[in-house]
Amino acid sequence: MILTGCVAFARHVGPTRVEAELLPQCWEQINHKYPERRLLVAESCGALAPYLPKEIRSSLVLSMLQQMLAEDKADMVREAVVKSLGIIMGYIDDSDKYSQGFELMLLSLGDPSERVVGAVHQVFIPAFAAWTTELGTLQTALIPSLLARIEKLLMQGDHGLDEHKLHVFLTALQSLIPPLFAVVLQNAPFTSRAKLNGDIPTIEVTRFPRPASPLQDVATIIGSREMLSALLLLYDYQLEHEGTTGWDSLLWVVNQLLPQLIEIVGRINVTSSTCVHEFSRFFWRLCRTFGKIFTNTKVKPQFQEILRLSEENVDTSGGNDILCKATVPIYATGVLTCYNQDEDRKLLVGFLEDVMTTLSLSHAPLDSLKASFVELGANPVYHELLLTVLWYGVVHTSALVRCTAARMFELLVKGVNETLVAQRVVPALITLSSDPEISVRISTIPAFGTIMETVTQKELLERVKMQLASFLEDPQYQDQHSLHMEIIRTFGRVGPNAEPRFRDEFVLPHLHKLALANNSQTVENKRIDIATQLFEAYSALSCCFISEEVMVNHFLPGLRCLRADMEQLSPEHEGILSSMIKECEIKVENKGMADAQGSMSIASSLVGEDAKTKFLSKMGQLTTSGAMLANVFQRKK
Repeated sequence: MILTGCVAFARHVGPTRVEAELLPQCWEQINHKYPERRLLVAESCGALAPYLPKEIRSSLVLSMLQQMLAEDKADMVREAVVKSLGIIMGYIDDSDKYSQGFELMLLSLGDPSERVVGAVHQVFIPAFAAWTTELGTLQTALIPSLLARIEKLLMQGDHGLDEHKLHVFLTALQSLIPPLFAVVLQNAPFTSRAKLNGDIPTIEVTRFPRPASPLQDVATIIGSREMLSALLLLYDYQLEHEGTTGWDSLLWVVNQLLPQLIEIVGRINVTSSTCVHEFSRFFWRLCRTFGKIFTNTKVKPQFQEILRLSEENVDTSGGNDILCKATVPIYATGVLTCYNQDEDRKLLVGFLEDVMTTLSLSHAPLDSLKASFVELGANPVYHELLLTVLWYGVVHTSALVRCTAARMFELLVKGVNETLVAQRVVPALITLSSDPEISVRISTIPAFGTIMETVTQKELLERVKMQLASFLEDPQYQDQHSLHMEIIRTFGRVGPNAEPRFRDEFVLPHLHKLALANNSQTVENKRIDIATQLFEAYSALSCCFISEEVMVNHFLPGLRCLRADMEQLSPEHEGILSSMIKECEIKVENKGMADAQGSMSIASSLVGEDAKTKFLSKMGQLTTSGAMLANVFQRKK
C-alpha cells in the first residue's frame, strides 16, 4: 500500500519533486534497524525508477542499491535489491554504466543466499542481457567477458580450482542462452518474412519436440509465442536447407563461441565431477535451446572432429590425449543426451563403446570414461543404456577391453536398483570371473566388493561371497600376487560398510590367512606390497565394532602376523601396529573384567531381603546384553 501511494504521488508530481521530496525519505532509512524498513527502501528504488530523472536513476539510486547489496545482512532485502536492479537496468540508457552493471551481476551471483541468486537469474540477468542487446554488446562484451573469466579461473586451477566461482560464471552464461538465441532469431535473414498476424509459412519441420523452459524465456524476450513459433519454423528450415549464409549472429555462435567453449572444456580436470556436471548442464541447455538440427549440424561435428574416434585412430602409444580429457564426458552427457530418440541413444552407446575400446587398447587412463558413467549413472533413465555398453565390453575379443568393462561395473553398482544388479550386473561379472585371462578375473574383484557393501538380497550376496571365496581358496590362485593385492584393497574399502556378519565371518578370517601366509613370502618386494596393503585394510577396519571372539581369533592374530613383517620391512609401521595391538588387547581385557565385575555385583546384590525384586530389577537393566545374562546364570549354577 505504501509503494502504491508513492507511485501515485510520483506520477502526479513529476521527476523533480520525486527527487526532492520522496527520495530523501528512502535515503534516510537505508541503514534502519528494522529489515522491513530497509526492504521498503530496496523495493521503492525499483518502483520509483520510471518517475525519476534519468541522471539520478543511474547515479544515486544505483549507488544506494549497490551499497545495500554489499552490506545488508537480510536475505529478503538483498533479494529485493536485485529485483530493483533489474528494473533499473531496464531504464538505464547510459552505456558508461555497463561495467558497473556487470560487476553488480557478478557480486549478486556470488551471494550466499539461494533466494538472492534465484532473483539474479530470474530478473537481473534477463534485464541486463536485454540492455546489452540494445547496446549490441551481448556477443561482443558480456558473453566474451564471462568466458575470459572462466578461462582465467582454469589457468589458476593448478593450485586448486575455485569451483564456486566457476559455478557463478557458468550459471550466468547459462542464463544468457535464451537472450542469445533470441538475438540469433531476431537477426536472422528470414525475420522480415515472419508476421505476427500474417501468413505463417507451413513448413514441415514440426517433427522435433522442443523443451518448454528455455523457449518460454525466448518467447518472453521476443514478445509473443505466435511470433516465436513462426520464427522457429523458419529457423529450422533455414538451418536444414540453407545453412548459416548471411546470418552474422549465428555465425558468431558457430565459429567463435562453440570452438572457444570446446577448447575450455578440454582444459578442465576430468576428475572434478563438479566441473564436468556444470559444463554438461551448460551444453545441454545450449543444445536444447538452439534445437536438434543445430545440435546435429553445428555442435556434434565440432566435437567429433576433435575427438577423432574411429578404429584406425587407436593409438597404442597413448597419443589420443583428448580422449582422456573432460571433452569426453561433457560431449556424452551434455550433447548426446539432449534428444532421446532411438538414433540419439544409438549414437551415445556407440560413442561410449568406442571410447572404452580406444582407451583400453591404448593403455590410457580411464578417468574420462568413469566421469561419463558417473554423470550418466546419476539418472536411472540411462542405467539400461550403460549396461548395454558394458555388455559390449564383456564379450569383446580383447582382454584389455574386458578388464575395463569389469572395472566400470563397480561405478554402476551403487546407483542401479537391486533387480538390475541381480539380472544384468552379477551374471556379467560371473562371466568375467571365469575369463581365460587372469587379469580380467582380477578386475572383477572391486565390483564384487561393492555389491557386498550395497546390496541386501541374501541370495545375491551368497553368490558373490562364493565367487570371492573361490578367488581366495582355489589352489590355482595361491601364488597370484595381483589378485591378493586387489582382494585386500577391496576388503579395506568395503569392509567398514559391509554387513557385520560378512565382515566377521569372511573378511577378517581371510585377512588373517593372508597375513599369516605373507610371513613366509620369500620375494621381498611382494612381501612389502602385501604388508603395506594389509596395513591400510587393518587401519580402515580398526574403526569397526568387532566382537570379542573375532578380535581374539582373527583380528589380533592377523595384526601380530603383520607386525612380524613390518619389524623387518618397515619399522615406522611396526610402531603404529604395536599401538593398535595394545589397544585391542586392553579392550579385550577390560571387557573380560567388566563382565566379571558385572556378574559379581549382580550375585552379591541377590543376597538379603527383597532378593526377588532386586534380581528382576537387575535383569531389566541387562536386557541389552545377552553375553552378560549368560554369565549371570553360569555363576549361579
